[in-house]
Amino acid sequence: MKKYTLAVVSVLTLLFASCKTSKDTASAGNLFDTTWELEYISGPRIAFEGLYPNKKPQLTFDQKETRVYGNNGCNGYSAPYTLNGKSLTFGEAGPTTMMFCDGGGEQVFLKQIKQITSYSIDKDGKLNLIQGDIPVMRFKKVAKQ
Repeated sequence: MKKYTLAVVSVLTLLFASCKTSKDTASAGNLFDTTWELEYISGPRIAFEGLYPNKKPQLTFDQKETRVYGNNGCNGYSAPYTLNGKSLTFGEAGPTTMMFCDGGGEQVFLKQIKQITSYSIDKDGKLNLIQGDIPVMRFKKVAKQ
């Protein structure tokens, strides 16, 4: 009887572990094949629309190249990223054309994204970039690729 109980417990443990792994993979899959547009950033005392008067920052994650592409609210943005489960960090941004940017949001974006440590996708499908345990940037989906 002990062997039977041990076998059942082992099978159930494997089943639960495999379900959790597939959930993590599915949620990471939601990060890709989408363009994300910034709708909230913490820190500055300037209204969001004042920071980004002409266009809002956008990100698209390239899973194969492990790079993120888009814009920082003014100039182009491209950087490597490291993803491990829910842990997410961004490397140094690549060179871009430096246009003058109204509002000062570009520098706020660049500073904030370097401090990201993880991410989550909430029940409404919004991407939250997190520093420590505090969501500091929130993005909405704008396009499927």
